[in-house]
Amino acid sequence: MNEYNLFDILGPIMIGPSSSHTAGACRISKTARIISGADFNKIKFYLHGSFAETYRGHGTDKALLAGALGMYPDDERLKDSFEIARENELEYSFEKIDLGNVHPNTVKIEMYYPSGKINTVIGSSIGGGNIEIIEMNGIKIKFTNEFPLLIVRYKDIRGIISFISTLLSDNGYNIESMKTTKEEEDSVIVIELDKNIDDKVVKELLENKNVNFVKHLVKGF
Repeated sequence: MNEYNLFDILGPIMIGPSSSHTAGACRISKTARIISGADFNKIKFYLHGSFAETYRGHGTDKALLAGALGMYPDDERLKDSFEIARENELEYSFEKIDLGNVHPNTVKIEMYYPSGKINTVIGSSIGGGNIEIIEMNGIKIKFTNEFPLLIVRYKDIRGIISFISTLLSDNGYNIESMKTTKEEEDSVIVIELDKNIDDKVVKELLENKNVNFVKHLVKGF
């Protein structure tokens, strides 16, 4: 017998007609903003599957842009996200794309920064306002926001993973899942934890000369 929580049955408090197409879409792009940083001046949304076919009618476009602006799914301003983006001089666009064998409610988000940097996040709205982030800057991940998330980019030297896991253990954190991915020069470790991480631990991670990036996301924002 499957178990469901109240959120799964009733869905989220939200603005818009569909938990998958509005609440989920908003949460995907808000998560992308948290992961990548909020100082982008241009954003592109590549819509896959049913997102691509119904995004105007269901308000998916407005919800995605609202999340990118930092709004929650229940924000009354969601319906005015186009106007708010223009007021903030944020350039945006929507295109259809085939992302292959992924959930039909999937979007690829590209965020462009004044420095010339581009960050990419791919996420799916999997029902009831729930989401799954499946890729970050080409790195395959699986993040559902069921657990707090810690992302660390580091120089791939002997002992660094042991350093990270020991630091977490010494500070009372249990690791729910852990995945490492090799990039061109560095590696990235994505860790789901049993509780939200303290800023003190993030600071200790960054004090290691072989760690060059740390990002953490709280559970169920």
